[in-house]
Amino acid sequence: MSGNRVRLQAIRDVEAYVPPSASFEESEAPGQIFGENVFNKVVMQKRLPKSVYKSVIATIDHGAKLDPLVGDAVASAMKDWALEKGATHYAHVFYPLTGLTAEKHDSFLEPVSDGSALAEFAGKTLTQGEPDASSFPNGGLRNTFEARGYTAWDPTSPAYVLENPNGNTLCIPTVFVSMTGEALDHKTPLLRSQQAMGEHAERILKLFGHTNPEHVVSFCGPEQEYFLVDRHFFLARPDLLNAGRTLFGAKPPKGQEFDDHYFGAIPERVLGFMMDTERELFKLGIPAKTRHNEVAPGQFEIAPMFEKANLAADHQQLLMTTFKTIAKKHGMECLFHEKPFAGVNGSGKHVNFSLGNSEVGSVFVPGDTPHENAQFLVFCAAVIRAVHLYAGLLRASVASATNDHRLGANEAPPAIISIFLGDQLQDVFGQIAKGAATSSKGKGTMIIGVDTLPILPTDPGDRNRTSPFAFTGNRFEFRAPGSMQSVAGPMTTINTIMADSLDYMATILEKAVADGEDFDKAVQLLLTEIITEHGAVVFNGDGYSDSWPIEAEKRGLANLKTTLDALPELITEPAMALFEKYKVFNHREMHSRYEIGLEQYTLTIGVEARITLEVGATSVLPAAVRYQTELAANVAALKAAGVEADTDALLAVSGPIADLKTGLAALKAALAEDVAHSALAEAEHAREALLPAMLAVRGAADKLEELVADDLWPLPTYQEMLFML
Repeated sequence: MSGNRVRLQAIRDVEAYVPPSASFEESEAPGQIFGENVFNKVVMQKRLPKSVYKSVIATIDHGAKLDPLVGDAVASAMKDWALEKGATHYAHVFYPLTGLTAEKHDSFLEPVSDGSALAEFAGKTLTQGEPDASSFPNGGLRNTFEARGYTAWDPTSPAYVLENPNGNTLCIPTVFVSMTGEALDHKTPLLRSQQAMGEHAERILKLFGHTNPEHVVSFCGPEQEYFLVDRHFFLARPDLLNAGRTLFGAKPPKGQEFDDHYFGAIPERVLGFMMDTERELFKLGIPAKTRHNEVAPGQFEIAPMFEKANLAADHQQLLMTTFKTIAKKHGMECLFHEKPFAGVNGSGKHVNFSLGNSEVGSVFVPGDTPHENAQFLVFCAAVIRAVHLYAGLLRASVASATNDHRLGANEAPPAIISIFLGDQLQDVFGQIAKGAATSSKGKGTMIIGVDTLPILPTDPGDRNRTSPFAFTGNRFEFRAPGSMQSVAGPMTTINTIMADSLDYMATILEKAVADGEDFDKAVQLLLTEIITEHGAVVFNGDGYSDSWPIEAEKRGLANLKTTLDALPELITEPAMALFEKYKVFNHREMHSRYEIGLEQYTLTIGVEARITLEVGATSVLPAAVRYQTELAANVAALKAAGVEADTDALLAVSGPIADLKTGLAALKAALAEDVAHSALAEAEHAREALLPAMLAVRGAADKLEELVADDLWPLPTYQEMLFML
């Protein structure tokens, strides 16, 4: 296919690829290895004193305050277990505001006076660490010369042993905070928000007769989309290597228009990778459930089962790390960028969200009795109110320079945040708005909690893939998060806005009960009020249609198209008051997230702009000029020989070359502009100057890719990267 030496060698290597050995041994059943490298409840019950085990389980299952006296016993048991697993080091694993995973490794061995060494791991070492915090994003929470930060053990997320051919490591999930206790990570606010939401959800359950409800938590089941490309192609693309997405690339002759890749047969090489990753995920207790081809060629998806939100967030980070590692083993690179290839489907991380406990299950499952139905509708109404009031915060929770390429395109939900309820549930709420809900046609009118509410089936309507926040039968699915993002950010926002709505509703209903009002009628009035005041956010139609933005504006719904439109939502007075009220963020922490968002946006686009300039000037332009020279020499030779020369090809390539030179000059000038007087000014410059300049360079380069002789073109093409696996 290619005459270029580098690309030709890459293609030969792809064809000569030999898969590594089978993932599962013949005698090994997947169920036998699940959780084998996790310090889970089964392991703790065997190794911990009974009183210590009960104390830790009370913290994990019921949110009880951790007894500081259990630290030494847990540390000793954890150390012995890890040493038996071949661990030589331990690491506090945390999730700084880079969005990536961080860890500091320490050896178990400590020297003693006789010249030997003993394996030591004390309770204080387990519960607290002190990594250098100076180089992590902090958004003004601390001075850069101040280095002290603390990691603190999160007992609700189990420790695990991470295997490596050169030695294993005991990994301990932690939070990461400053000396003042302010959050420098994604996990601390997630745990705070979960606690706030649970408190007010339990108030609602008590009103519905659950006298001493178990601790309510949020659950998360994230669907992870990703691309795989052969690593030879990846290493030959400086844009993929440095930015995670292609900044050049003409559309291939065939893309995804046939829909033939979606749910198609999984390529043998990819299936080997999937089985290998699943084996490692199973050992780490990550419940990988679904795998399949996604819409775009070279795109795939994995979906784990529901877990508590903080554990799901930890497992998502670990999953992405595992995928990156195993892909290299199979000679591929795993791409989590939201839009690695222009013109084909981008990648998201759909966050399936529910609330519940072991007693009631998910509160979003319709029951079979009027009592259960009313409870279900109260929690659904809380979601409607929360999303309507705080749509801007939801949009800000998924804002990034990378996700901007995906949101609003016909492959992802629009930037307008709305709720899809499905026809039947929307009909019920529509009738509630009029004061009563009816069953299906032919049945009588009923008052919620008194007469029989229609039994809502598990799937009360079709799905709507264009909706950012969709009810899917027993949960809500937030479809806007990007594939690179931690789910901790969106889940923190969802928990907090749900805490506010549940608090509001519980307060009204508690007052009604205290005043001796009829509870069923109070519920009816409250639901009617909420759907009347907040029903504008409910939209079951096509979010991709041209009419929806117009309709959304009439409804008063914001269309925050870019990250810079969305980030200011974090520092509005209502937003800061909300997060402070529920002790999730203080004002300083909110401002820090805003500043970090601006900084990350600017850095991301700045890196892309510099790569575009470099590759355009040193790879694309020289290749095009060489081809232009060949054509010019051919024209000159023909004319010298007295033969009429066709100059169409020369003229065709000369125009885009001139455009490329102009574009590169404009991009270089834009990069040289001094706009460093504020973080916002830098971010706006990136959006208004750098992005358009990059697009101009790409437009010319992509035209040249379609004209320049293949043996001269320096970059692996879309056709090669997307279809050669």
